[in-house]
Amino acid sequence: TLEIKPDMEIDFRAMPFEDCSFKMVVFDPPHLKDLGQNTWMAQKYGVLLPTWETDIQAGFDECMRVLEPNGVLIFKWNEANIKAKDLLRLFPAEPLFGDFTGKTGSTIWVTYLKTPNAEVSGLSDGPPC
Repeated sequence: TLEIKPDMEIDFRAMPFEDCSFKMVVFDPPHLKDLGQNTWMAQKYGVLLPTWETDIQAGFDECMRVLEPNGVLIFKWNEANIKAKDLLRLFPAEPLFGDFTGKTGSTIWVTYLKTPNAEVSGLSDGPPC
């Protein structure tokens, strides 16, 4: 039986948190494209919309916005439908490091550091922390 009970439901593209609120953020967005909205997999993992590239970019920017300077962003992605190399090119920053894991080696965990005064797309003119 699948039971999903989040503490809160929010849009990862527009989080209700102040700038520079967290030392660490884990970003694990939906990674599947071709699922019916009511399938077990869609309920468990979510489904990418046709605007997935823009959505994931906005989510990355939002994660960086809520990070403190020198905060760490851990990004998780599964390559079931979209290769990590195609996805990571969307981000304005280079990761510090990453590694593939999982039963089939198709899940990647990537680590980013928010450096002080870092220019992140959409944030270069944003408020300082």
